[in-house]
Amino acid sequence: MNRSGKNAPPPKGRNRARFNLRGRLALVVGVMGLCSVSLVGRAAYVQLINNDFYQRQGDARFLREIPIPTSRGMITDRNGEPVAVSSPVESVWGNPQELLKYPERLPELAKALGVPSEHLTNRLAQRADKEFLYLKRRINPDEARRILDHKVPGVFSQREFRRFYPQGEAMAHVLGFTNIDDQGQEGLELAFDEWLRGTPGAKKVIRDNRGRIVESVDLVRSAQPGKELTLSIDRRIQFLAYRELKHQLLELGASSGSAVVLDVATGEVLAMVNLPTYNPNAVNVGKPDTHRNRAVTDVVEPGSTMKPLTVAAALKAGLVTPDTQIDVSPGTMALGRYTIRDFRNYGVQTITGLITKSSNIGAAKVVAKLPNDYFYEFLRNFGYGQKPGSGFPGESAGVLMPPSRWSGTTKATMSYGYGLSATPLQIAQAYAALANGGKLIAPTFVKGQRNEPRQVLEPATAQQVMKMMQTVTEPGGTATQAAILGYHVAGKSGTARKASGGGYSRRYVSFFAGVVPVENPRFSMVVVVNDPDPGRGYYGGHVSAPVFHNVMEGALRLMDVPPDDIETWLAAQAAGNTKSRAASTTLPTSLPLPVPVLGEVVDEAAIYDSTIPAAMNPPGATR
Repeated sequence: MNRSGKNAPPPKGRNRARFNLRGRLALVVGVMGLCSVSLVGRAAYVQLINNDFYQRQGDARFLREIPIPTSRGMITDRNGEPVAVSSPVESVWGNPQELLKYPERLPELAKALGVPSEHLTNRLAQRADKEFLYLKRRINPDEARRILDHKVPGVFSQREFRRFYPQGEAMAHVLGFTNIDDQGQEGLELAFDEWLRGTPGAKKVIRDNRGRIVESVDLVRSAQPGKELTLSIDRRIQFLAYRELKHQLLELGASSGSAVVLDVATGEVLAMVNLPTYNPNAVNVGKPDTHRNRAVTDVVEPGSTMKPLTVAAALKAGLVTPDTQIDVSPGTMALGRYTIRDFRNYGVQTITGLITKSSNIGAAKVVAKLPNDYFYEFLRNFGYGQKPGSGFPGESAGVLMPPSRWSGTTKATMSYGYGLSATPLQIAQAYAALANGGKLIAPTFVKGQRNEPRQVLEPATAQQVMKMMQTVTEPGGTATQAAILGYHVAGKSGTARKASGGGYSRRYVSFFAGVVPVENPRFSMVVVVNDPDPGRGYYGGHVSAPVFHNVMEGALRLMDVPPDDIETWLAAQAAGNTKSRAASTTLPTSLPLPVPVLGEVVDEAAIYDSTIPAAMNPPGATR
């Protein structure tokens, strides 16, 4: 109150301050309200209307696209028996970022994995910025479960497939093998990799911050399994060839060998074996040197197996007949600086006798009648000097020099198998052409595939050569150990010295190439044995012919091929029955002993469980 007793008005500045405070509060409240509305609107816009960017960012942190493994196509033999299958296995993997958060658990994990602790720690440290690392691949599911049971954070497993080969070593070189990612690396696994491997699928999943799958969101694409492949190989004949070749290599101390069996009419490969071999089921599939299919990739000078082709060329040219006589005495013939030798002096022989006795001099005299270009083209037509066309990886064309590169002795040495080289498959293909009425067919490993035949020799001439080769396995021939009771066998043995340092060493390659039966040919087979111990024999008729005999005898029975030499079979069986009756009269009746009858049919199981009776392997020449 002032002196007059009236209340004094408030100062002007204080009223103005009170008014401004209220306005300011209202302004702040209004701005905050607008901000809230703006934020809500923005959130609604981002989450409901334009949410693509943030959805991608969220998905990048939690949504993953993972593969769906698929099985590789099964491979079967011609009878539908599996020879390569894919089995489900587990692979253990880890998240290095997660695992490195628990270093105290790493020794425990390393022990479970069977690796040194330092090794595991170093691997994780090298990939510290990654979210995926395989710890152990393609293991048994039980083993994977034991690792996961330790419950180490960041350790998981996923399903994969591993290839399994029931035939093991016996079919290793034909099938090959796959790597840890189930991709073909050798053999038919490599040749048909695209056909067999299929297409993996993919799906989207949500993982939590520890890498565990929380939810499957979407199927991106379904997995397409690989296609099945049916081979021309017969696993029974394959095993026969493997067993007999292995036995012979051990008996003769040889370093390696190959055997090829073809179906004459179709060119299908029924068996192909190489030794030494390897186990394709092993994690470490052996030395790389053992992986190659020698029957397709390795070339050898074919030795005397060339003589039937030399004679066939002369017959086609009309220069000789099977009865044409040729003088090969005195068993040696000078040719430039070299001397051609026969095993002994065979005197005067017919062209048929040239093959029967395997005369080098006779072959050289016959080929001298032929023009160089004609002989070269004749061998080319039979597949020498060019790839057989089977489609097998690493297939070799061999070596056949054109006449322009021949020296004065080249043609003569080629007539009996030196100066050119070929693979066992090429030799088998040429002999199949002789047996198939002069029609050459490219070999195939796929059942039912039919390659177009090519006529390279007149059927009548091919039949003449077959009859000549038949004498090789008959008494007086160089490979009587290849004879099969009840069947006419046509073939040719061969023995070649190995080239060494510009000359030839005392190391040998032993051959036998043959066809059975002669009347209606079914099989062509070539056996090659490298480095047999000379002290135990090295001539093809002694080394390779018995393998042919044992394998073909079993194959003829397995494939129900009717005999074409009934008379000999009946005579042998009659002789066996006579011996059986004579033996029964001398044995005590209380001890009846089974006497094997020569020529009796052996049960198929015997092919796997026993050897062929010695009585069915007639003695013969050691050449």
